[in-house]
Amino acid sequence: MLDHLNPAMAEFVGRMEMAFISTADADGECDSTLRCGPAGFLHVVDSRTVVYPEYRGNGVMASLGNIMENPHVGMLMVDFTEDLIGLHVNGRARIAPLSEFAELAGGDRKVERWVVVEVQEAYVHCRKHIPRMVPVDRTRDWGTDDVRRKGGDFFGVKANRMSSAES
Repeated sequence: MLDHLNPAMAEFVGRMEMAFISTADADGECDSTLRCGPAGFLHVVDSRTVVYPEYRGNGVMASLGNIMENPHVGMLMVDFTEDLIGLHVNGRARIAPLSEFAELAGGDRKVERWVVVEVQEAYVHCRKHIPRMVPVDRTRDWGTDDVRRKGGDFFGVKANRMSSAES
């Protein structure tokens, strides 16, 4: 376990297309979420700093809300396609305005703000149970507000609430 990213870890972070982010509120109530983007959307600023963009999402703001109450954050990045290995990064996060890292946005997506993670721990996630997956091309609607493209009421929560209210 390191208290920073070594060069191999920094290279690994730079090629990841997804990261699982874990946060908790002031009472310790946890949340886990997925952040995705093209390789390079996670930025290693230096050996102790990782920055990732926040885009318009589902409006719940669980991760950002938690970070405002409790800065501890866990990141898990897994290479499912090549090396079949993972990297844990734990640290303290803060929310930064778009202007602080504007040069990283590249202008191709709708970055609203940044999450800056000060690395406190970095260590391997063993490969023995990581499945090999094959990426498939698809069109992504980054930053959309279209309900259908965002997944709509896939799990029927809104529909169930509506039918319960009518009863």
